[in-house]
Amino acid sequence: MKKILKLILSIFIIILLVVIGYLAYVFISYQRIEDNLPLDVESKGAPSSSISTETNYRIASNNIGFGAYQDTFSFFMDGGTESWAFSKEDVINNTTGLIENIKSLNPDFIILQEVDVDSTRSYHVDEAALMIDSLSKQYDDFSYTFACNYDSPFLMYPLTQPHGKSKAGLLTISTATITDSIRRSLPIDEGITKVLDLDRCYSKNRIPVDNGKELVIYNVHLSAYNKNPETSEYQLKMLNEDMLAEAESGNYVIAGGDMNKDLLGDSSKYFGVNGVSVNWAVAFPTELLDDEFTLVAPFDESNPVPTCRNADMPYCEEDFVLTLDGFIVSSNVEVVESNVLDLQFKYSDHNPVYMDFILK
Repeated sequence: MKKILKLILSIFIIILLVVIGYLAYVFISYQRIEDNLPLDVESKGAPSSSISTETNYRIASNNIGFGAYQDTFSFFMDGGTESWAFSKEDVINNTTGLIENIKSLNPDFIILQEVDVDSTRSYHVDEAALMIDSLSKQYDDFSYTFACNYDSPFLMYPLTQPHGKSKAGLLTISTATITDSIRRSLPIDEGITKVLDLDRCYSKNRIPVDNGKELVIYNVHLSAYNKNPETSEYQLKMLNEDMLAEAESGNYVIAGGDMNKDLLGDSSKYFGVNGVSVNWAVAFPTELLDDEFTLVAPFDESNPVPTCRNADMPYCEEDFVLTLDGFIVSSNVEVVESNVLDLQFKYSDHNPVYMDFILK
């Protein structure tokens, strides 16, 4: 009996040491990517040196869901079952399917979020390289930047299929030359929750305008799973302050991406499915934006199409859907149209959105 008890105690101690060792690894390995990090600007061909005022341009945005969130996919952090994409082939199919549909919009600028470059969950497929290669077949000349949003240690949760190591970021593409780009670190929750929400950032990309000003495009992916609601406010306040400095200097400002806030205030009024149990889908706090800026929610009231679904189940009519993706523009940017490309969430839990605009 004593031998059995000693054996059980030894096993318990070994398990405890493994757990302690793993937690130590996670927190020792975790480190935030530095703020104001200059980004490399890459080019294909010879993109135009500037863009023009009083000219119609189009910008498209999409959170690609690390190539996993096809319509049959559900995610464990949303109450679903999956942690990885179903297969490497699905990752490639979803990534290429999205970029092919985005190309059909013929945008001048593209901003993409949750683009994996070396992650367990997406079978280490370099999705940024896939998209750049696909774009090269339609666009002869463009420049692009990649901002690493997070580079996380190996996450052992869920135990049935550990999420693993994730390296993902924000990909920004422009048919005109990006002259300068930096990565800005956003405020995040502190404590143990930071390893779940990972790091957060936005990229800030400068494009010359023929009147001597600049178009500053912010590629944004705000947090979704904050335990502290003040963190979301801090993120928006930081973004607003940065954008305001650019607008006050006379530059044109467009911020776009996955805001992780309900841009319609209450999307259930338009799409008919209530998300009372989805505690992250709060209304976008427009009061945190300066009067200089306008929030643009891609929406056609005659044919409303959501930009995002809750991934607690495979996509169906009962799924909670809403508008999370959109744009913020300064007063010297005229919005001509903004809408959603309805893909029925075939390749991602986010439909692509676009905005036509003119620099005044």
